[in-house]
Amino acid sequence: ERSPFCYSPGQFFFEYLVVVSLKKKSGGDYEPTIAYQFPKRENLLRGQKEEEERLLQAIPLFCFPDGNHWAPLTAYTSETFSFVLTNVDGSRKIGYCRRLKPAGRGARLPEVFCIISCLGCFGLFSKILDEVEKRRQISMAVIYPFMQGLRESPFPAPGKTVTIKSFIPDSGTELIELTRPLDSRLEHVEFQALLQLLCPEKILWLFASAVLERRIIFLAEELSVLSQCIHAVAALLYPFSWAHTYIPVVPECLIDTVCCPTPFMVGVQKRCLEQVLDQPMEEVLLVDLCQGKFLKSVGDEDNILPAKLQSEMLTSLKTHNSNNNVQTSEQVNAHVSSCFMQFFIKTVGHYTSHLKWNRSGQGTFEEKAFCRAIASRSCRKFVKRFVRTQMFSLFIQEAERSRMAQEGYFQQKVTEYQEQKKRRNS
Repeated sequence: ERSPFCYSPGQFFFEYLVVVSLKKKSGGDYEPTIAYQFPKRENLLRGQKEEEERLLQAIPLFCFPDGNHWAPLTAYTSETFSFVLTNVDGSRKIGYCRRLKPAGRGARLPEVFCIISCLGCFGLFSKILDEVEKRRQISMAVIYPFMQGLRESPFPAPGKTVTIKSFIPDSGTELIELTRPLDSRLEHVEFQALLQLLCPEKILWLFASAVLERRIIFLAEELSVLSQCIHAVAALLYPFSWAHTYIPVVPECLIDTVCCPTPFMVGVQKRCLEQVLDQPMEEVLLVDLCQGKFLKSVGDEDNILPAKLQSEMLTSLKTHNSNNNVQTSEQVNAHVSSCFMQFFIKTVGHYTSHLKWNRSGQGTFEEKAFCRAIASRSCRKFVKRFVRTQMFSLFIQEAERSRMAQEGYFQQKVTEYQEQKKRRNS
């Protein structure tokens, strides 16, 4: 529910696979260009051509966001990262990238294999990129039968597995199993990196800034760290969705994005810090993931969330940190997601009681009554700010369209909480 990504079982895993390589310009710099695209352009429907043109222009820039100053390398550790492209209608497509040094003798320039999909499932696509990289070390020709087999396979339902048959020279036919997580809410996120890089207090202040739709810049050396952490922070907002500028890794040539007066959540490589600080920015939260600290802040981040709820969340996150060594990635994701979802359940979970329905099935949200119903003064103060955000407005607009909107996972958890509260009070 309320996801900018599409999760329909049975559809294509991906739309395109593109290979982006570096082409030397006359001035000596390198320019990223698409060396190969699958499926090929002539296989696309006419209606897809215009959107494809826009995609193809943007992809190389985001595959090599760290500028054009490259030189052939004798050693390069492959790196996995992602970027997001937002369509005019607000829907998003993800570019899953694996940057690697091609097999061969001598120094080589890195290249990027980028899978474009509207499906948000980072663990699954990371495994697919592992298979792509393994085949690249043999031959480019071995990659495309595998991708064709993947394209012909239906995207599995949560908890289900798809098996791809793939032939590799000298190894024979391999069976590759791709399993989708049972809890599809969390398949597009990995909280572990964020928890390792920031203390619980700073994660809460970062969350508070995101909830009020402020401008947030993340700094890190590695592309993978930037994309993991920015996706993690966006996921903390569930059941709400970040509706503004969202660029996990900003290309160097677009660094002036940080001057934008409207809300944004962007990632910038640490070596561009001086360029960022030179920009005429509005108030911003500048998060240094390398050092685990804020380089710039508004100053009120620790006072945005209601004090009692903030204390409860802090205790929950610190408990997680003490158990971190014995928890699986799935357990970490479930614990962290539950912690932040409980915050929204306790502050705005009563929204359905203030939706009034007419005979045609159209709902109207009674905002004043909704705010007055909150007993805690500090919670009411927070909610009065939160209802002015675009993410809350979009959430309510969807809820007003149909009663079906209240049958999702979030509402199930709200109902469970309300029933537990009644039992405690009885």
